Amino acid sequence: MDILTTFTPHDMGIGARGQLPTHLALGMLVLTAALSWAPFSSAQSLSPNHTASARAEAVDFEPFAAFPPGAELAKVVGEPTGPGPYVVRVKVPDDVKLMPHIHPEDRVYTVISGVFYIGFGRTFDAAKLAAYAPGSVVVLPHDTPHFHQALSGEYITQVTGTGPLGIEYIDKRDDPRNVAARPAMSAPGP
Repeated sequence: MDILTTFTPHDMGIGARGQLPTHLALGMLVLTAALSWAPFSSAQSLSPNHTASARAEAVDFEPFAAFPPGAELAKVVGEPTGPGPYVVRVKVPDDVKLMPHIHPEDRVYTVISGVFYIGFGRTFDAAKLAAYAPGSVVVLPHDTPHFHQALSGEYITQVTGTGPLGIEYIDKRDDPRNVAARPAMSAPGP
C-alpha cells in the first residue's frame, strides 16, 4: 500500500476551503525559494512575505566580515540583520576553520554540497568534528558553542533562522572583525 494514498488534505493541515495554516504557508514559501531560484542579487534577497523564486546559479556569495578569509555568505531570503525569517548560504573553502562561536538565534543547517564538519564545545577540537553529507540537516539551538572546518574540500550549507543573525566568537581573538581592527605590527628595526 502506498503511504501517500492514506493522507487527506485535512491530514496535511489544509482546511476545508483549501487554506494552509500560516506556519505551513511560511514553510512552503521558504522551501519554494530554496528549490526554485530566479535571478537576484545578494543585496536584494527574496522577501519572505511574497511569492518569489531564484535560480541556484544566481546566488551571489560575498565575503562576510565575521568569517575568516575565503569563507563567504549569500543572502537568499529576508534581511538577516533585521528581525524576521531569513535564509542564507555559507560557502567555506577547503581547510578553512570557523573557530568556536555562538549565535543568538536558533538555526537549521542543510548541507547543499560538499561535506559539512561541525563540532560542539567552547574550544576547537578536531576529534569532535562530525561529518554531514549533502542533504543532511543539523538543528542548532541559540547560544550553542560550536565550530566548523572544511576537511574534504569546499562545502555549502543553507542556514534558516529568525533574525537578527549574529555571531559571537568564544575567544574574541578568533573574531576576524577584531583582526581587521588590530594595528599592523611593524617590522623589527636594524
